[in-house]
Amino acid sequence: MSKKRYPRFFGFLALFSMLLLSGCEGVPLLDPKGQIGLDQRNLIITATLLMLIVVIPVIFLTIIFAWKYRATNKDATYTPEWSHSTKIEAAVWGIPLVLLVFLGYITYKSTHALDPYRPIESDVPPITIEVVSLDWKWVFIYPEQGIATVNKIVFPANTPVNFKITSDSVMNSFFIPGLGGQVYAMAGMLTKLHLISNENHEYDGISANYSGAGFTGMKFKAIATSKADFDAWVAEVKSSPKKLEASEYAALLKPSERNPVELFSAVTPNLFNAVIDKYEGMKPGKVNPHEQEGTARESDANVGEKVMDMGKGKHSAAGAEE
Repeated sequence: MSKKRYPRFFGFLALFSMLLLSGCEGVPLLDPKGQIGLDQRNLIITATLLMLIVVIPVIFLTIIFAWKYRATNKDATYTPEWSHSTKIEAAVWGIPLVLLVFLGYITYKSTHALDPYRPIESDVPPITIEVVSLDWKWVFIYPEQGIATVNKIVFPANTPVNFKITSDSVMNSFFIPGLGGQVYAMAGMLTKLHLISNENHEYDGISANYSGAGFTGMKFKAIATSKADFDAWVAEVKSSPKKLEASEYAALLKPSERNPVELFSAVTPNLFNAVIDKYEGMKPGKVNPHEQEGTARESDANVGEKVMDMGKGKHSAAGAEE
């Protein structure tokens, strides 16, 4: 390969790279609309570029050496006694070492800065949304507004959203790719996630952990809107005839796929904590009533009523937080 061909080759490579990157606009992870997602995207790009500082030269040098020292190249310098070069050793070991130190620094710093449990600093008061993972749907409870929904959440843009997450079924994962990272939902456990949307936008939320037959349809809509539109939406939900009481929750506990959006104008107080507390018997040292002799498995309706009864009392979910 002549020296004149190198600029043309690198130009083609740059053009090809730009064509590949142009397709990233439709990928939420690479085109996020939230500050947490932007910081995570920047970390991914920074780490990738730093690693490419080593990877790209190795690929090109491999191609160049294979071409230069091919059997048919009679002009190649033959040096059978050569065995060491201080400059090459310094470059081969020094550059990766420096990159590893820098990668370690930014990873450590970003791990703490982007901790999903860390509240987002803002002059705007946050709102809280409690998330319960079921088969195969998402139940969202707004404790401050006293409403609940299925497979849809709405919140104001530029306002921190504090998600409290648990499961009333198998282990799952709560993920809004356009806003930030995912956090697991586990029965008897409380996990947290703090996100914020930088603009009005409609996001797709998914389950990022396989949880059975209806896993692929376990999706929801997350809509960031203005404060006025959010207040109007809350008022609309409060006008719904449905209330999240024992019978409604028992129906939601039954496995179902691709559930439509449901709105509940009221919800039993402390329902979220009650869902966590119902799994106390699963913890080491606790007695599980279902394992006691002569105890039959309760029906979904009875479980729903039991959860509602628990919700009427005081529940701190002490010890449930991960």
